[in-house]
Amino acid sequence: MTLVFLFLIGQYLYFTVMFSVYILIICSNATIVYLIWIHKNLHEPMYIFIAALLFNCVIYSTTFYPKLLIDCLSKKQVITYSGCVFQNFAFYSVGGSEFLLIAVMAFDRYVSICKPLRYQTIMRKTTVKYLLVFAWAIPPCHLAVQAVLNAKAKICNNNLKGIFCNNTIYTVHCVRSRAATIIGLAILLDVAVLPMLFTVFTYTKIFVMAYQSCKTFKRKAAETCLPQLLVLISFSYLCVYDIAIARVESDFPKTARFIMTLQLFLYHPLLNPFIYGLKMKEISKHLKRLF
Repeated sequence: MTLVFLFLIGQYLYFTVMFSVYILIICSNATIVYLIWIHKNLHEPMYIFIAALLFNCVIYSTTFYPKLLIDCLSKKQVITYSGCVFQNFAFYSVGGSEFLLIAVMAFDRYVSICKPLRYQTIMRKTTVKYLLVFAWAIPPCHLAVQAVLNAKAKICNNNLKGIFCNNTIYTVHCVRSRAATIIGLAILLDVAVLPMLFTVFTYTKIFVMAYQSCKTFKRKAAETCLPQLLVLISFSYLCVYDIAIARVESDFPKTARFIMTLQLFLYHPLLNPFIYGLKMKEISKHLKRLF
């Protein structure tokens, strides 16, 4: 009875912690999105893209946390294969949109800092809308093909090595087809590698120009670009970890795998609102007034 009681306490304590983190993620991201929404001086492309990125973070967390919370209160952690395929599709679609949104923000900063006289002409409302649609539509269109292949794959193992359906979904397949491997590499290149390279190239050009300019220009470049570079580095590190670790077919202790995987859902969704809330002057001002 004592062991059962301790197990139940641990289970409910774990649920409480995870639920609190999820609520904190939603509230912190939603607060900044709300501030951008209600203040007209923040209705600029840069802040609109920040709001889109933070909204994307909430969706990103929602692909994982609800199922985790249900598992916390369940005796057995079970998911149907179709549910697993859908979670995999949703998780990587939103993750791909994250890379594209960061790339779009880099383009916006490049035009603003390096071509200020043409900024209003290039970054019109229609351009902003098209860029947002592009960032949110491209990853699902790419991943739909992979989801269909995963749904049709033959399963030989019912035990998933992980706490959610990321790349570990391939550990339950009998054989991974060559077509699925090629499509997976193409998707990785299109929605992660190329946007990341574009972002790095764009910020490199900005910093080279800033280095050759006056102190005011350097300060402006640092204030607007450093937060986005921090977000890119954080998310890129986590994605490299996900690709590398999730595909390693080794007998990792379940607790260790859980702690390492949980980084994907703690650091990035919580880091974004704090970076933009503290480092972006206009958002920081409105936050101080709010609190």
